[in-house]
Amino acid sequence: MAVFVLYLAMPLLAAGVFAFNDSLFPALPWHGFTLDWFFNDTEPKLGLFHDARLLRGLQNSLVIGLAVSALSVAAGTCNAFLFERHDFPLKRFLYMLMVIPLVIPGVIIGISILLFASMIAGGADQLTGWSPAWLRPGMPLIVMGQFSFLTTITSLVIAARLRKFDLALEEAALNLGATRLRALATVTLPFLAPALLSAFIVAFLVSFENFNTTLMLVGSDAPLSITMYDRMAKVGSTPVLNAAAVLLMLASGLLAFLSVAVQSRRR
Repeated sequence: MAVFVLYLAMPLLAAGVFAFNDSLFPALPWHGFTLDWFFNDTEPKLGLFHDARLLRGLQNSLVIGLAVSALSVAAGTCNAFLFERHDFPLKRFLYMLMVIPLVIPGVIIGISILLFASMIAGGADQLTGWSPAWLRPGMPLIVMGQFSFLTTITSLVIAARLRKFDLALEEAALNLGATRLRALATVTLPFLAPALLSAFIVAFLVSFENFNTTLMLVGSDAPLSITMYDRMAKVGSTPVLNAAAVLLMLASGLLAFLSVAVQSRRR
């Protein structure tokens, strides 16, 4: 176990260390401690917080992550109620369809959505002369692509919490005169709140680091993961990318800690 943890931690530790190395290359030897790769505003050591392209990629990732997380939690909540509270024909088959995106490679999902959207956009252009821009590669299509598999994750997280809910509490609220909507808002949803928050955080983190699906659907407004990959492919590895990695590791760790803390406090 110790060897496995060390294997996971060493690349992250190395990335973090070289973000503070006073060198133009993220490699040994050590040239001294510096914060230039975060705050410097001049070349050749242009820091992360002055790198317009990386900041634009970070902004795009935040917009995409928040949008797709909100949509996934909303749809996941509906799925959880559907599969946990109701019996209907083909329930198991539809449940399997909901879970399938977890085992389909992200590249396949991205290519499939791109081809399907392009087919619809091309058909609309031929029939009506209208070409919907949101069906072309770009941020809307990235949100649609990530939403297709993140909804599965949020559905499973919320359904696991809903399974523990005592229906007698909801029935008591109805017997006391509450409407179904009021009982849902005052009894059921507060019970689900930790799972809703955790599902939102998990969806946001997965969206933020997603690469395979996003790469197939990206347009001119690239998120941070694609921007970093493009920078490495064209320029090579630089310490500013290590600085971006440190920022992402800290943010991801804080969000993961928040998710665990909320779940343990409201369990």
